[in-house]
Amino acid sequence: MFGKKKEKRIKLPTMNCYLVADQIGRFITDTVLSAHKTGGVIGLSGGVDSTVVAALAQMAFNIHNRLELGPKLELVGYILPSKTNQPEDTLDGLKVARRLGIRHEIYNIEPHISPYDNILSRADKKSYLFHKGNAISRARGNILSTFAALENKIVLGTGNKDEDFGIGYYTLFGDGAVHCSPIGDLSKRLVRQMAVFLNFSESANRIPTAGLEPGQTDFKDVGYSYDVVELLTEAYTQGLTNEEVTKHSLIVDLIEKEMLGYVKTFGVPKFLMVKDIIGDFLRRNKSAQAKAKILHPPIAKVTLEYK
Repeated sequence: MFGKKKEKRIKLPTMNCYLVADQIGRFITDTVLSAHKTGGVIGLSGGVDSTVVAALAQMAFNIHNRLELGPKLELVGYILPSKTNQPEDTLDGLKVARRLGIRHEIYNIEPHISPYDNILSRADKKSYLFHKGNAISRARGNILSTFAALENKIVLGTGNKDEDFGIGYYTLFGDGAVHCSPIGDLSKRLVRQMAVFLNFSESANRIPTAGLEPGQTDFKDVGYSYDVVELLTEAYTQGLTNEEVTKHSLIVDLIEKEMLGYVKTFGVPKFLMVKDIIGDFLRRNKSAQAKAKILHPPIAKVTLEYK
């Protein structure tokens, strides 16, 4: 009697936090020095991604300056709130900047967004918030780039592997307009792990949000978590077919759990079937690859292990 065909194992990467922190720090320092800049600027939201990049950059710059390996390097944090941000976002960004001991500034970007209102009036009611959010992101990106240029610094990107290369969840000429991508090789899960390693556990547990729409969260917007994105990315990277992915117990169990969680949180479903979420991921992933061809900053390549 023939048994059920054994499903392929999906391996998720692990990392040595000491090694990866050193690799990312060296990448940031080398990128700054090769561009003959005086350091980096970063937009601080208090979220896990910007917190981890800021902490790693500041550690690297401190080592570089202490050992006098070249011209002194500086990290500057900019907190760029608009009307869509909660006051807690600004406070969280401030906490990170003060804890790292970096020069920082709160700069209200709302006056730079209102000029877009005339253009945005052309959007229909259904897509208005979407286009408004992207306009806010582009304004932030432009302002951050200008601050960097004024100080002869580079803009440090804060996008992780799941967001940027899994589903392309960023604004092309907004938060994607950066000089380098320090955590572009780390999934959201590994970024959270790095945050805990760096003693920023509170940031690791923060609910992901772009802060571009009132009440927006990444889970509400996308309909599934970055854990799903990572699992699907690894499944396809490791050669599983669409049929194998759609039936794989790890994937099915996780997606079904998240569909139930979505309904429990928001009252209505965003997706009705497992295959719908897989299809949405594939659509977004195709878009992510197309966006990467247009704008592809260098990524810190780190050592990950698959066991």
